Amino acid sequence: MPLTSAFSTDPRDWDQFVARHSAAHVLQTSPWGTLKSQFDWEPERVGLTDGGELVAGAQILYRRLPLGLGRLAYVPKGPLTDWDDVEQARSTIETIGHAARAHDAIALTLEPPLRDEPDRRRQLEGLGFAPSPFESVQPRRTIVIDLTPDEDEILMAMKSKTRYNIRLAGRKGVTVRAAETEDLPAFHKLMRTTGARNEFGIHSPAYYDAAYRLFVSRGWARLLLAEVERQPVAALMVFALGTNAWYFYGASASVHREKMPTYLLQWEAMRWAKSRGCTTYDLWGIPDEDEEALEATFTERSDGLWGVYRFKRGFGGQVVRTIGAWDRVFAPLRYRIYRWALALRGRA
Repeated sequence: MPLTSAFSTDPRDWDQFVARHSAAHVLQTSPWGTLKSQFDWEPERVGLTDGGELVAGAQILYRRLPLGLGRLAYVPKGPLTDWDDVEQARSTIETIGHAARAHDAIALTLEPPLRDEPDRRRQLEGLGFAPSPFESVQPRRTIVIDLTPDEDEILMAMKSKTRYNIRLAGRKGVTVRAAETEDLPAFHKLMRTTGARNEFGIHSPAYYDAAYRLFVSRGWARLLLAEVERQPVAALMVFALGTNAWYFYGASASVHREKMPTYLLQWEAMRWAKSRGCTTYDLWGIPDEDEEALEATFTERSDGLWGVYRFKRGFGGQVVRTIGAWDRVFAPLRYRIYRWALALRGRA
């Protein structure tokens, strides 16, 4: 039976498909589309069906460009397709491209869930894509921890100092619990403190509130709060879908940092993910350098993601680099104007 294109896929059917896919990713779920729709993006879910059942597809996020240039079409961590099935992959890309053109997209940007390998690069080039001239939206390099061993083995795979800090936090009176809705203001305060201290941008409170409401209620996320004598000192939000889990947002106060609450938080997040059947835990973002450069440089640098790498490397795991952002251009002139406008803004 031939594959059939499906547009405006029902959210429930879509999420069931995503959850069972081998490359399931929270950024491809309908709640993520709903979250982004509250912040200037328009989601659409398209796919391929075989006998009425979804077998491939993508959630596309559209954003209107200024100056009447049209829209951008962006697929984070997708499409979800069998990249080894040449016909299915081609049909998936053509279905997405058809939808993007119908929305007057000047280009389609993919950030596929693929390792950065020469064969995959050639495959994307053969499908009409080229490496995006813009920086990838999602981090290209990350650390992924294997959750399949028992807890003692996972701990033993960590750096000894990290294991020590996890245990130290418990001895120093740090406790970790699942946060409730009424704890969200405390989380916002911790995020503001962390953003100011480390000089990085954070989302608005409304963004974190929406993420909490959309994902925690489904069991696809948990907000964990670390406390010392009932005082919030650190927090993180962990997401999980299928066999995969991701650490997206973390924050800490400027007090009680010597009690190492962030180490215990990460461990409890891993334990939660493992308890719900996850086999991987993605620490989500480190400097985009090869492992030799990472290890040779991390003690000397604290800019950008270098500070978080120094923290994350202690949990063990495998450094993974994905293929990054690739563009398929539909309107070359408008695309060039858009690039030129961005360049001007960057210089300004």
